[in-house]
Amino acid sequence: MVSIEEKIHAEIDMNDPSHMARCAQLAMVLEVAAHPKPGNVDRDHDFPDTTFEHFLASAVGTYPVLEEAARSRTGAGALIRAAAEESLRWQRGGNTHFGAFVLLIPLLMAAGSDTPASDIVRNTTSEDAVEFYRAFSIANVRIDSVPDFDLGESNSSGRIREEGIKLFDLMKLSADHDLIANEWVSGFERTSRCADMITKKADTMSINDTIVCTFLRMLAETPDTFIRTKLGREKSIEVSERASDVIKGSRDLASIKSEVHEFDERLIREKANPGSTADIIIGGLFVALVKGLRV
Repeated sequence: MVSIEEKIHAEIDMNDPSHMARCAQLAMVLEVAAHPKPGNVDRDHDFPDTTFEHFLASAVGTYPVLEEAARSRTGAGALIRAAAEESLRWQRGGNTHFGAFVLLIPLLMAAGSDTPASDIVRNTTSEDAVEFYRAFSIANVRIDSVPDFDLGESNSSGRIREEGIKLFDLMKLSADHDLIANEWVSGFERTSRCADMITKKADTMSINDTIVCTFLRMLAETPDTFIRTKLGREKSIEVSERASDVIKGSRDLASIKSEVHEFDERLIREKANPGSTADIIIGGLFVALVKGLRV
């Protein structure tokens, strides 16, 4: 007689949309649970209006949208907007995962179709751009202006349709100063590198330490968009330089634990939270999990 465990295992399809969606959920949960993760919400500390539980609720509540993304070949903008809406239906902490959704949706679409994510994003339409504009308003995301186009303009949707501006075109306008937009334009190079780093470190570290060390390395290499938008370019560079000092020469998290805690406390005091770097970690975790990483 076949056991229930054997039956379930036999029915699992690694390319099944349900499997892909769970990889995305687990990526979001693992990222927020990792600690000490300097400047961001984790299992040890919350922000005044956004808590650890808000992130968990968002990751769990958006499952239907994540699964639909893995079944879809088009409609990235509407899926990002739907994920933002669904996230807010399940928690009252505001924008928890908007940047992560912008990364995960095309990655899910690619993983579910064996189509490169770079092709998925290049084939977006002006309707995707309009839906993305709506998603910004829903999530109340802080943004920087870009040359020739401002997502804050009241007539943006009409102009997007009139000029046939694709969502990929919007990303190109922001790619020089926005980490997530740059991923779309660069073929998700940083996300892929992050996934490789996570996979390699996970051979010798716990998943928690792997995530924290990878987070510090990615932050050290590239100033964080969220900090830049909130506190300015110089501050974002300063934070990256501090991260580089903390991680320099380290072999594991234990050897720099006190420095990481000190860095974390300082960023929390300064309200300098590297949210975009956390989004890259989520993207990297998703890719690593789809490729077989297990916790």
